[in-house]
Amino acid sequence: MAQVIGRFAPTPSGPIHLGNAFAALLAWLDVRSAGGRLILRIEDLDAERCPKENAEQLMADLIRLGLDWDEGGLADEYRQSKRGAHYQQAFDELAARGLVYPCFCSRAERLAANAPHREDGAVVYDGRCRSLSAAQIAEREASGRKPAWRVTVPDLDVVIRDGNLGEYRENLAADCGDFIIRRSDGVFAYQLAVAVDDSAMGVNHVVRGRDLLPSAARQSWLHETLGYQPPKFYHVPLLLAADGKRLAKRDGALSLRELAQSHTAEEIIGLLAWWAGLLAEPAPVSPGELTAGFSWRRVAKQDITAVLPGNW
Repeated sequence: MAQVIGRFAPTPSGPIHLGNAFAALLAWLDVRSAGGRLILRIEDLDAERCPKENAEQLMADLIRLGLDWDEGGLADEYRQSKRGAHYQQAFDELAARGLVYPCFCSRAERLAANAPHREDGAVVYDGRCRSLSAAQIAEREASGRKPAWRVTVPDLDVVIRDGNLGEYRENLAADCGDFIIRRSDGVFAYQLAVAVDDSAMGVNHVVRGRDLLPSAARQSWLHETLGYQPPKFYHVPLLLAADGKRLAKRDGALSLRELAQSHTAEEIIGLLAWWAGLLAEPAPVSPGELTAGFSWRRVAKQDITAVLPGNW
């Protein structure tokens, strides 16, 4: 059996919060319980929003919690902002096969009322720029409009057998549509970068939040289209604030930094493990103490309202 190679791949646009730490803990346990190798990748594609100082703070927070890694961090080969040549190579391969085209649609046009929508409200691109002639493309470029670039997807059902949430099925044409792989400002898009990086780094287990489950079909298809082996996906429930919205940096009282001022790292890990279903009650514990009993069968499947225990 191949060694488990996992990754934690945060976007350092601000301080780490409990939702990030929750996913990081489960990614760590998935790898450590199998005797595998964990990579820390810095997903700073939008470098202006992700200063190096944020990544340094994030790394310090992870270490403080006992969530170490075997390789990665701030070396250029693990920072997406420094890996553009790898993404360009994959882009060129797709272009050579006639699978990419320029899209000049504004955001308002993409969100037009007559565009199809998925049940979750996401817009399915209608492909209006796919059939532009060379003359039409030249006309738009001459007017100064810079295109994004989309990849043409087939009418294909992609089935993801998620290791935590079970089977997920998506038809790329009907449920997704041609998606952007390079933005109009030249920055490569998340979908392409993640597929390229996971393949290049040998990642075969991807543990991340449930909100990214729809991305799995696109990324799995990109893996196969580019000749890569798709990883096994494990999507974990989201931590929700009391108002039912996803826990985020706005929830100051539940920020990792705030809790760390009055609670030990072991107490915070115990809280996360309790929410995940790995402990019967919140109690101080180190990540290493959770590895022996870790199983995905025990991990929660439904989103979790992140309410602090009364003694906190």
